[in-house]
Amino acid sequence: MSLVRLKIKGISYSQTQNGAYALILNEVDGDRKLPIVIGAFEAQSIAIALEKEIKPPRPLTHDLFKNFCDRFSIQVKQVIIHKLVDGVFYSSIISEKEGQEEIIDARTSDAIALALRFNAPIFTYKTILDKAGIFLKFSAQEKEEEDSDESILVDEILQEGETVEIDSNPTGAYREMSLEELHKELDKAVAKEDYEKAAKLRDEISKRK
Repeated sequence: MSLVRLKIKGISYSQTQNGAYALILNEVDGDRKLPIVIGAFEAQSIAIALEKEIKPPRPLTHDLFKNFCDRFSIQVKQVIIHKLVDGVFYSSIISEKEGQEEIIDARTSDAIALALRFNAPIFTYKTILDKAGIFLKFSAQEKEEEDSDESILVDEILQEGETVEIDSNPTGAYREMSLEELHKELDKAVAKEDYEKAAKLRDEISKRK
């Protein structure tokens, strides 16, 4: 079976389902997206890995795993999303130590959080993408803003198999803040280890650069 390389498009949150997030993966050489429902903790950990400028005062669980692997010379080489059963994705972490390869079963959200920290590629099989991948239809204005605003609502994404319209609506509360205020709020969020808020603040700051 042929493998398809994926990249992370972004993380979306549900406005109606408390604590529900979706990790949006995009095929590298195509337009299909693979939405994967993940928990709040995993969403936070992935967001921190994506936001290179946010440094937690203490290591998160996935950071601890990375530090452990580094200490014992273990490398994560790649992650493969290899199975989809009843809407649940199953993944494997391909690791290597002293030339010996090992395959470790993992939740997809954990596997991707680690792949980011090791700069390891993420793959899935073409059959899975054919089954679960969806095309997202953008309006002309949203297409122009796609690079700077990749927020996609979970409530629309989770309609499996449908082509959906995307409502790109970044968090409006931060639009009214000055850059100085945003940086202060970012420092407070990191100090309190509220990384979900920190990631959103960092997104808003990045848009103004």
